[in-house]
Amino acid sequence: MIGEENQEPIAQKVKNDFIPKTFFWMFLGLLGTAIVAWYTYSSGLSLNILTNDSFGILLIAEVIVVLVFSFLFRKLSPTIVGILYFIYAAINGVTLSTIFYVFKLNSIVLLFIASSVLFGGLALYGYNTSKDLSNWRTVLFGTLIVGLIVSLINLFIGNTMLDLILDWVILLVFFGITAYDINKIKQLYLLDDIDKNKLHIYGAMELYLDFINIFLRILSIFGKRRN
Repeated sequence: MIGEENQEPIAQKVKNDFIPKTFFWMFLGLLGTAIVAWYTYSSGLSLNILTNDSFGILLIAEVIVVLVFSFLFRKLSPTIVGILYFIYAAINGVTLSTIFYVFKLNSIVLLFIASSVLFGGLALYGYNTSKDLSNWRTVLFGTLIVGLIVSLINLFIGNTMLDLILDWVILLVFFGITAYDINKIKQLYLLDDIDKNKLHIYGAMELYLDFINIFLRILSIFGKRRN
């Protein structure tokens, strides 16, 4: 850790430079996803992907990009890390284009705004709190793993009530993960062994994933579906 005499200027740098840059990159990722999603839907490309059984391949590609990003982050250059981030955002845009077939456009827009407000409040809490949120990790990620396993099982069972319960549980978990992640990202900047030139991209990816999951769960619970 850095010396205490440098804590104050570093804290100001986190507030004035690092955190704004992190959220700016998160915004760019979301913007890219939205543009790709709308183009994929409006061009009819998403329908071709669904009918050609290419959707599963895209999901596998997303997982691969996230794994490479996560495990090789410290070894890769800032340029490669940035490219991987935008590749993931673009692929995610293609897969998310399917929501336009399921939900009404005005519902998607309104719930996206609602998700943004909720996310902003959670991020603000995570950044400003003086509490140590590191002990949240085990409970949050343990609950998330259990929820995802039950979700996979329910694909075969098809219980709609269980689906709704899982949506709420996973939504609440991601509320906690959002606060935890922004708090963790702020603390990571204080470490000496991390390249500060690419840490904001790592933070943007973490927060991007949190926001997308919050939005999708809110959309699943409250979204107005097409007939």
